[in-house]
Amino acid sequence: MFKLNLSRSGQCLMLVLTSLFFSFPALADDPFIVGVGTHLFNKSSYPPSLMKMIRDAGIDSVRDDAYWSTAEPRRGQLHIDASWQSYLGDARQYRLRPLLVLDYGNPFYDNNAKPRSPPVRKAFADYTEFVSRKLGSSVAFYEIWNEWDREDPNDRGLTNDYLALVDETAQRIRSQNSDVKILAGAVTNKGIDLGFANRLVEAGVLAKVDGLSLHPSVYCRNAEHRTPEHWIGWMRDVAANLKSLANRPVPLYVTEMGWPSNDGKCGVDEQTQAAYLARSFFLARTVPEIKGIWWYDLLNDGVDRSDLKQNFGLLQQDAQPKPAYRTLKVISPVLREFAYEPEKSRLDGPHYLLRFSRDAEQILVAWTTAERQPIRAEASSVQHGNVQIINTGEPEKGRVDSGIPWQCDDSRCSAQIPIGEFPIIVSLGNRPPLFALQEASPRPRLLSQ
Repeated sequence: MFKLNLSRSGQCLMLVLTSLFFSFPALADDPFIVGVGTHLFNKSSYPPSLMKMIRDAGIDSVRDDAYWSTAEPRRGQLHIDASWQSYLGDARQYRLRPLLVLDYGNPFYDNNAKPRSPPVRKAFADYTEFVSRKLGSSVAFYEIWNEWDREDPNDRGLTNDYLALVDETAQRIRSQNSDVKILAGAVTNKGIDLGFANRLVEAGVLAKVDGLSLHPSVYCRNAEHRTPEHWIGWMRDVAANLKSLANRPVPLYVTEMGWPSNDGKCGVDEQTQAAYLARSFFLARTVPEIKGIWWYDLLNDGVDRSDLKQNFGLLQQDAQPKPAYRTLKVISPVLREFAYEPEKSRLDGPHYLLRFSRDAEQILVAWTTAERQPIRAEASSVQHGNVQIINTGEPEKGRVDSGIPWQCDDSRCSAQIPIGEFPIIVSLGNRPPLFALQEASPRPRLLSQ
């Protein structure tokens, strides 16, 4: 592994160059959350190796559903299912922070209806209070409902009923566990575009909860708009808009995000899925409002390569790792442990050059959305030997000697390093280095310009 020291532990392109990128500091010093959706919470059993594989990948949070119908299998009789206790015990063993979604209807209350009427809303709040009391500190995050807006993102009545649900539910959870983080929204991409998220913020939802959760999927958009680079441009716009509505930065939790590796419509091949994973996670670090991403999801739900819904996983259905799992494993230490340095990061056309640091340790994360080509990386202190890199497209190799020598004079070193669609992680040493692109074109602009 790359001892960075890892063992210790065209519209959106223009948007990246705007001053918005640096208009405010990070909202908190909490480490960036690397999460995954699991779909294991309600299973009577699952392979015991899965939780270990999650932890081995550097994931620190797991998301799943705490169904109302499971907690209240008979009207007025609430209980905690044995499968829930087992899952939370496994998560505790592997130091994983659970995010539980409090969601979906119950057949005893208006035949599984959404809790929009006062009686059903009260019954739902009773269930959330019971769950938060019984599970206590074993849960790190609660998310109130899943994609409430899917029915009709334009319906203001639906928005108001959700706000009423959040108001009552959040109070109940806080009364039982004051330390847990509460998220609202789980807003779909349509809900983001059609104003559901805006209305929540305008109505003051952030006075009740700790952050807004989003499901900003782009995998079925046209080819130009389904890439991580266009996705982050959209997210930067969303963050800026919500900030203007709230008069402060809005903490954003991307609780579902992914690309399916199916054949056919909306799918990408497994290598592209892995490249998009790496690029989206690194790009998320450039937007300070984004507190974490929970990848959707852990396991493929089937073996049909033509079915989009069966091919989102980091793992095959039989738990064999896909390229995306191996890539996440090698980048997660950087995501969680290194600080992003916007003032030292650059974009030049299709080339992304992001700088990160941990104490004095400096690294460059670089890729291109164009054809593979070299960039010139520069370090401000003398480097010895060859450039050391991790190629996230070949994560099983870990840290490797690139065979590319540093070319040094009395005080500076540089090297020509090829980059492609997979980010490479370049060690730049322990003194603050500089880097630039050496090309015939004009000097690339700093991202802060």
